[in-house]
Amino acid sequence: RYEQRDDFAVVMQPFFRNTLLPLDSTSRPDMSFFAADCFHFSVRGYAEMAMALWNNMLEPVGEKQTYNNFTHDRSKLRCPNPEKPFLSTRRNSGFGNSDGNLKKTESSVPYWAVIVTAVAGVLVGSL
Repeated sequence: RYEQRDDFAVVMQPFFRNTLLPLDSTSRPDMSFFAADCFHFSVRGYAEMAMALWNNMLEPVGEKQTYNNFTHDRSKLRCPNPEKPFLSTRRNSGFGNSDGNLKKTESSVPYWAVIVTAVAGVLVGSL
């Protein structure tokens, strides 16, 4: 919906899609990344997520890292370079037409099919 705009872009940042639980030296979950409730991140965990998000925003669309390795290593933080001193979007990653005449693509799956599938899944799961 925003692909035709030159002043705004929405880009999914998949850095958390394939992330695994961080482990300590004994192969147990490293609790230093989590708060006292064992669910939310600690300051260390949020720092890791912030670095992964920042790095994702600099990576071109289609080449974004889909995991976070939880190394707590500041050297993995990337900086913009002179060739690409901006955040990556579909358009500046080479996925959009340069003249701004992008065609709207229709979904190949009708909206009602998603609803029917979800309801069927709930019914099957409850049986």
